[in-house]
Amino acid sequence: MSSSTVDPADPVFQLHRGGKMAVTSTVPLTSREDLSLAYTPGVARVCEAIAADPALVDEYTWVSHTVAVVTDGSAVLGLGNIGPRAALPVMEGKAVLFKQFAGVDAVPVCLDTQDVDEIVAVVRALAPSFGGINLEDISAPRCFEIERRLDEALDIPVFHDDQHGTAIVVLAALRNAATLLDRKLGDLRVAVSGAGAAGVAVTKMLIAGGVNPDQVVVCDSKGIIGRHRTELTGTKAELAASTNADGRHGDITEALRDADVLVGVSGGQIPEAAVAQMAPGGIVFALANPTPEVHPEVAARHVAVVATGRSDYPNQINNVLAFPGVFRGALDAGATRITEAMKVAAADAIAGVVAESLTADAIVPSPLDPRVAPAVAEAVAEAARRDGVARR
Repeated sequence: MSSSTVDPADPVFQLHRGGKMAVTSTVPLTSREDLSLAYTPGVARVCEAIAADPALVDEYTWVSHTVAVVTDGSAVLGLGNIGPRAALPVMEGKAVLFKQFAGVDAVPVCLDTQDVDEIVAVVRALAPSFGGINLEDISAPRCFEIERRLDEALDIPVFHDDQHGTAIVVLAALRNAATLLDRKLGDLRVAVSGAGAAGVAVTKMLIAGGVNPDQVVVCDSKGIIGRHRTELTGTKAELAASTNADGRHGDITEALRDADVLVGVSGGQIPEAAVAQMAPGGIVFALANPTPEVHPEVAARHVAVVATGRSDYPNQINNVLAFPGVFRGALDAGATRITEAMKVAAADAIAGVVAESLTADAIVPSPLDPRVAPAVAEAVAEAARRDGVARR
């Protein structure tokens, strides 16, 4: 958008003028004594203590409650590769959501490189200033390698929200939808449309949560992923080896034949005829924004439960249900990483918030429900301690 198309009267631009966040002091700075305690000479004593015992950085700096929100601007919302400067408003928004919903301070870090080695090196160098790293809007397949390498290199949590935040909320929603319909996760036949960052993570999370991998069929832009696709490498090759036990071929229409669940994370449109051939009492999560893979009103003609990624329809699958509480719990526990069990615990906690009041239009809490982040944080911290990755 050029400057000539910016409308100063537009409330969106008015809200964003000057940015959405700022740094503020947590201590008084009104006297010489205040200055001598917060800065020189008093601060030197704290520096010497941390130099002698680096673990004290958690107690005497912001590290224990602060994360970096890191992007290269390569896959921002539905806008694509718009670069680090254009990505900054989104990262600011992410940061204020962290603060609002979980009391976690967050700093946007928009990198002017899309080279995997450079991103890993920069984040590793910045890591001592933070208690966790939230990777955001980095395109697949680079995001998988970046997260894996940082997770191996750092002793603080690393979490690519586009993958795992979505996956956690999808698992929570599917758990409640299955309960509502008196179904078991292990019996559900699931079709996943999309094998990018979110699709891969959703598939792995559903399997970790109890879905039978033999009953999962994943589709990318070329069709069903399976052992017949000999050109596949990396993550997609892993999916081919672990899912689609029936050896289905074809496109999403074939994947949906007699399926109980559709999870759309691709943005591609799925014809109504394909949805109509799903098994009775089905579940559709059409999560592409702003245009779902299947219009929710169309999906509702053929299935029992529908969710989207939009706020103007029931059952919004929104990452804000997950990431604030996940990081709050990880930070509270002093977790060195985020494990699969911690993600599953987060999903269970989200599902539990509305478990006693389920309806077809309310299988997940509202993103504004104040019960969510504390419940997720507690569950994640407990899981971290069980998994042996907690330092407190």
